[in-house]
Amino acid sequence: MQTPVVMIIGIVCAPCGLVLALVCTVAPGWRDIRNFSGASADQVSYQGIWDICQEYESTHKRTCGVTDDAYFQTLVIQVARGLMLASLGVTTIGIILASLGIRCWRSKPNYLFAGLGGIVIFISGVLSLIPQSWYTNQINAISSSSAPNGSIQTSYALVVGFIGSCLELIGGFSLALSFAHFCVERQNVTANKYFTKNPKPHITKPVPKSYTNPMEVTDGPSVASSPVPCDSDL
Repeated sequence: MQTPVVMIIGIVCAPCGLVLALVCTVAPGWRDIRNFSGASADQVSYQGIWDICQEYESTHKRTCGVTDDAYFQTLVIQVARGLMLASLGVTTIGIILASLGIRCWRSKPNYLFAGLGGIVIFISGVLSLIPQSWYTNQINAISSSSAPNGSIQTSYALVVGFIGSCLELIGGFSLALSFAHFCVERQNVTANKYFTKNPKPHITKPVPKSYTNPMEVTDGPSVASSPVPCDSDL
């Protein structure tokens, strides 16, 4: 049996989304701050949810591990840390469930496991999309003591995170469509069990006679019945 297209799309998009979400989580590049006070013109501050790096574009010298209590204690950063880690864990569980359902070592796929894996992966995409959207909405309002009063713009890690979340949503939705195959399969099994327990009665159709005279010409004379008079008896 050929693997359904919805399963192929799901099992390809979900791992790709997991990798991109992992890059977004650990990369110090949710936003860039340039031209901030007390720094040279070529100095850029790359800020993520776990680390902050400062780089001089002219020499490409980068220093990571910059401390910024005002930035990391912001509510959106704390929530983003928890939801991104939760999203990575939920995506992993969803991929495991989907792998058990997809036909890799069996002749027929398990649509129930594939559908459940799709729902879990879809939820993980929502979990990662919430902090990214909130951070983007509050990107200019998040305080920073290491790079104050600078020009702020969205960085690469946040863009990668949005792409990963969309891939997880697409993959999870595609795998969840396996429930349609599961419902059809259950209906067929239920119907087969019903007809097995309640077989249709066999109706024998009567064979019509070619001669419908009450007195059959092939039968001999009946003893109980009176003989029919003939012309010679008259």
